[in-house]
Amino acid sequence: MAVTSPSETVVHLHRAGCSLLLEITDGALPAVVHWGGELEPQTAESAHHLVLATRTHAGPNAVDTAVRVALVPEHSTGWVGRPGLRGSRGGVGWSTRFTVTGVTLDGVAVDGFVDAGPGLLVVEAEDAEAQLGLRIELELLDSGLIRTRARVTNHGPTYALEDLVLALPVPAQASEVFDFAGRWGMERLAQRRAFTVGTHLREGRKGRTGADAATLLHVVEPGTDFAHGEAWAVHTAWSGNHTHYAERTFTDDRVIGGGELLLPGEVSLGTGESYETPWVYAAYGVGLDAVAHRFHRYLRGRARHPGHDRPVTLNVWEAVYFDHDAARLIELAERAAEVGIERFVLDDGWFGSRRDDWRGLGDWVVSDEVWPTGLHPLVDAVRGLGMQFGLWFEPEMVNPDSDVARAHPDWIMSARSQWPVESRHQQVLNLGIPEAYRHVRDQILALLDEYKIDYIKWDHNRDLIEAGDQHAGGRAGVHAQTAAVYRLLDEIRAAHPDLEIESCSSGGARVDLGILERTDRVWVSDCIDPLERQRMLRWTGQLIPPELMGSHIASPHSHTTGRRHDLSFRAGTALFGHLGVEWDITSATAEERDQLAGWIAAHKAHRELVMTGDLVRGPDPTDGMWVHGVVSPDRREGLFAVATLAWTPAVPAPRVRLRGLDPALRYHVAPVSARTSDTGAGSAAGTTLADGTEAPMWWVNRVQLSGTALERLGIQPPSMRPEQVILLHVTAVDEP
Repeated sequence: MAVTSPSETVVHLHRAGCSLLLEITDGALPAVVHWGGELEPQTAESAHHLVLATRTHAGPNAVDTAVRVALVPEHSTGWVGRPGLRGSRGGVGWSTRFTVTGVTLDGVAVDGFVDAGPGLLVVEAEDAEAQLGLRIELELLDSGLIRTRARVTNHGPTYALEDLVLALPVPAQASEVFDFAGRWGMERLAQRRAFTVGTHLREGRKGRTGADAATLLHVVEPGTDFAHGEAWAVHTAWSGNHTHYAERTFTDDRVIGGGELLLPGEVSLGTGESYETPWVYAAYGVGLDAVAHRFHRYLRGRARHPGHDRPVTLNVWEAVYFDHDAARLIELAERAAEVGIERFVLDDGWFGSRRDDWRGLGDWVVSDEVWPTGLHPLVDAVRGLGMQFGLWFEPEMVNPDSDVARAHPDWIMSARSQWPVESRHQQVLNLGIPEAYRHVRDQILALLDEYKIDYIKWDHNRDLIEAGDQHAGGRAGVHAQTAAVYRLLDEIRAAHPDLEIESCSSGGARVDLGILERTDRVWVSDCIDPLERQRMLRWTGQLIPPELMGSHIASPHSHTTGRRHDLSFRAGTALFGHLGVEWDITSATAEERDQLAGWIAAHKAHRELVMTGDLVRGPDPTDGMWVHGVVSPDRREGLFAVATLAWTPAVPAPRVRLRGLDPALRYHVAPVSARTSDTGAGSAAGTTLADGTEAPMWWVNRVQLSGTALERLGIQPPSMRPEQVILLHVTAVDEP
């Protein structure tokens, strides 16, 4: 390969509409020259010219040499923003100047210029004076998604690591910051602000990802929506304390990045010891949907990604809470099987003295008070009805009123002599203590060995406050706890490779790619009010595809908000995810159960499409009306929802435009309801809707429209009351 100059290495990686151009000049750490839309394949000369074209000059009253921001920014280069690496040996050796000692791409040494598709770039560097080594990995994946991480190794006396984050530069047109906030029951609240000088810092200090997590931190062009405007985003794939940040300096350099947030003294490296960051994922796209698609395609390409036939699940929490009665639960299982449910999950209350929130948590032994012959009668009944069986655990938590806490008070995470403040009457069990870890692991494995359990709902219901290790004088232990949880999940999966695990954390407080390396879905929120879930599913989908989002049909009266909704709104909302039911259907009328069976049948008819299709959101035709859907990879089929979240200002509402279809194909559009599990045959629902509203003419007359017409002109929706949804199945019409 050609060499551009004796001291310059340039690497161009590109795939799926994304290019990444990096330079390593005079041995300095790698800097990103371009991250964005795909450049044409480069030659050594053209790449060198691109590097030169982006070089800046030193500004007034600044260092005399222009600063090139590295993936791990260094103060020694003149960078006065956030440094990538912070640490010292008692205040000495806190500033680094690393020199690159080797560069490989997919294991082959790079010296000069290389133009390639996706691949793994590894950069090794040393700072002899600071006695530190650094390894940076950067990988462009087939989806165009980027991920990067770093590992620091100590070659000298003990080094106290404070922080190690990675940064990616973004251009000046990225002038707005877009991320998420939230709380319990109201996860993924979108927020947007100007990208001004300074740091937009999102620190998660809860010991878990958090209901208020940034989830994805984007910087975007003004006016960016689902289909338009350049957008850059980062996600830290770590389930403990973490950082996302966007920084703009006085020189107008702009970066976004992230990493693990380390508590004081949490990582202290002895001679020869290393620390490796979690992966930081980064995505570029034109429109927010394009950013989401990169994450979805990566996740769907994993070897262990769930299939498109995910079982419809009944979780019994809101049906029975702690009131476990074998006869009642078996009756519930029978009704579930009748309506087409395929998995039955027994929630909290089956173990120890756990009859309420106050006691028994952490004692993972079947309660002989409630289940005198064990869970066998229920498990056998469920499996005899042709359903899978699932069980709830919360392995990281304990009630003080539990056998394990009384026997081992030193296993409680605490930074001082007193235990931390309680949350939900719980404390945190320190899985960083080997004996505590083995206790939890062995109790779970004993149950998995005794019963045929297909699925675990793995919960985590409190933040980690003062999460110290009593065996180490209260030393901070969130990093060790997170690593132990990952190790525990890995061990359980190794012993039971067919087991599916859901990540639940007070609802959606642990939604990240770190936990999803080891689990099969997340519980989006404890709030399954469909009005709230419309927003939650829309924005959780910015990171993960529908099949990884637990999406349940709620009971008529929401247990969290107090609202009441028609079954069509509850089901039409829930269909765009891994479908389940959270409702005591033994109390439902025969008509309600028939309708529920119809909705479950409709889901099964479209399940493969929902779980393999590309997510499409917007354009929303008016305030209070949202449009979203999925389109098959071959663009021949789509399923769209038109939802009214509020009373719309215009009657009739503006036309609904359907994006993502093939402009050259013609399509038939048909409604989907509980009365028909429409599979594209074109059956109309009639001339009037359920509420007596007259249907639009296309609904009745089976019109055929091109993909271009559906996207640019759209179709007229029926008049809809607030908090309703209609589903539209779009199928390509083969030419005669």
